[in-house]
Amino acid sequence: MVEAAESRPGTDPDRRGFTIAFQAARDLLTRAEGIIEQGIGEIGRRLLSALLPARRFRIGTRKVKSPISRYAERKLDGRPDDSQAVTSMTITALPPPSPEPPLPATTIPQYAGPGRTSNRMTRVLALLQTEPQRQWRAREIAELLGDVTLVATYRQLARWAERGLITRVRTGRYTAAPPATPFRLRPPTKR
Repeated sequence: MVEAAESRPGTDPDRRGFTIAFQAARDLLTRAEGIIEQGIGEIGRRLLSALLPARRFRIGTRKVKSPISRYAERKLDGRPDDSQAVTSMTITALPPPSPEPPLPATTIPQYAGPGRTSNRMTRVLALLQTEPQRQWRAREIAELLGDVTLVATYRQLARWAERGLITRVRTGRYTAAPPATPFRLRPPTKR
C-alpha cells in the first residue's frame, strides 16, 4: 500500500483502501499468481485504480454532544481543538520475544509404590507452598522440574488436584491446596 502511494507523486496516503488491498491479496493468494512482482505489483495497481475520495478536514473536534450521555465531556486533555495535519510518524519495531526454554522430550519415570509419595510430587508441593497465593502455570512447573514433559505434567497435576493435594484454579493454573481444617464435634443441641 505504501509503495502504491509512493509510485504516484502527490497521492495522499489516506486515499488507499485497506479493503481493496486485502481483497486483492486474497485473490492473488487463492490463484497463486503474481504474488512476487517488480514494482508495485497487482495489489498496488488495484489500489491506484480505486482511490478513495480525499479526506475532508474536520471542522470541529470530537466531543460528546448528547446531554444524557454516560461519558463525561472532554476536558482539557492536551488534544488540539483544531484539525492537525500528520507530518511524521514514528514506528518502533520491537524485537521478538525470547523463546521459552525447551522442555524434556521424555519423562524420567519415578514410581513410588502404593501409599508412597514420589519425589516429583514432593518437589511440586514444596514449590507451590513457596508462594501459596500464586497461580502457577503447568509449563512453569514443568520447566522448574526439568525431568518431565508438559503433557505428563498436566496429567500429574490433574491427578493431584483430584486427590486434593493441590487446587486447580482454572485451566492450566494451580495453587497450593488450602490447609486442612481440623474436624471438631459440635456439642449436642437440646430440643
